[in-house]
Amino acid sequence: MDFTVPEDLELIGRLAREIASKFPPEYWREKEEKHEFAEEFWRAISEAGFTGVVIPEEYGGSGMGVQALLTVMENLSAHGCGLAGTWYLTLSEVFVALPVTRYGTLEQKEKYLPKLASGEYEGAMALTEPAAGSNTFRISTTAVKEGDEYVINGSKIFISGIDRAKVMVLIARTTPLDKAPKKTYGLTLFLVDLPNKAVKVEPIAKHGINYSNTCEVRIEGLRVPEENILGPENYGWYVLLDILNPERMAFSIGAIGTAELAIRTAVEYSKTRDVFGVPIGAYQALQHPLAEAYSALQAAKLLTYKAAWLYDTHHKPPEQERVRDPKTIMERSYAYREVGSVANMAKIVAVENAIKATYWAMQVFGGYGYARETHVERWWREVNLLRLAPVTQQLALNYVAHHVLGMPRL
Repeated sequence: MDFTVPEDLELIGRLAREIASKFPPEYWREKEEKHEFAEEFWRAISEAGFTGVVIPEEYGGSGMGVQALLTVMENLSAHGCGLAGTWYLTLSEVFVALPVTRYGTLEQKEKYLPKLASGEYEGAMALTEPAAGSNTFRISTTAVKEGDEYVINGSKIFISGIDRAKVMVLIARTTPLDKAPKKTYGLTLFLVDLPNKAVKVEPIAKHGINYSNTCEVRIEGLRVPEENILGPENYGWYVLLDILNPERMAFSIGAIGTAELAIRTAVEYSKTRDVFGVPIGAYQALQHPLAEAYSALQAAKLLTYKAAWLYDTHHKPPEQERVRDPKTIMERSYAYREVGSVANMAKIVAVENAIKATYWAMQVFGGYGYARETHVERWWREVNLLRLAPVTQQLALNYVAHHVLGMPRL
């Protein structure tokens, strides 16, 4: 077993650290307070090729895998950017570029991948609905075929980046749940060009991550051509797993990087803050919680990269001529579960300990930890989102209990 970081990943990690140093915490505090998209940062990561890490070279990307993408995210997040170092790349690369790369037709790849790779296009995914929440099978957005088009109607909630996106992956029901032979049947993924007058977007006021808008979406009479289906019709659940598992990995590594940034910031402060004649960092009441959280975060990091390794090496995309073949997609279900098991375990450990780490970083600063100028309260707000998304901690625990431990369901 070799834990040596490959040279290509070391190089891309070093470049990410260099870029992060140009966008320090003060930059992100300003963007957060002004509710501004980080245009300068987006240009920098686009020019560095980070927006095309998972995209094949023939479409303008670097042809690397999820391990490389996580390396970029980790280093951006840990060296100054906080969760922003993961957030923007997840919306475009994980939600759109990755599934198009793996399941897109040649025409879809030629249309979308070069513009995603260059950063000209930003992406978004529209999945969650007000009445369905985490129960994806109960989504009610419908896609009804009319000729060679589908007419889509419905509503989505908590859709990040859609106000800027030029393309979204939209999940809708092409077969009603009550007519589906099983609950996984009937979901279809569509590629939708934006903006579109049939797609109404309204930002939601939220607790943090205000350098990116998260929106409510209303879809009324949206017409999408049949050729914009991504993967096989009615078998979109299996394609969706190819998005949800890397999403878990991405936000696990984002939580880890953000927590490491908070710990490092708190440790530096603890060396200089003198109370009762000694630096506060000398007190074990502060040392032990940070040391414990940091240790657990390193374990979570290994789990996260293992999930990415499994995805890159054991979960290859289908052959080009079979990307719309239902049998091919369903035959790969074991690989989905193998990746999903590790990704969910990583998410559980990463998020719990990132919350603990940022909490204790705030404690190290005392009253200053509640002040925006020290940044740790912002990082605490960011990682707390990850208790709820991309999947709640409770549902991730359920997954491990059912699929890893083999425990019974209710």
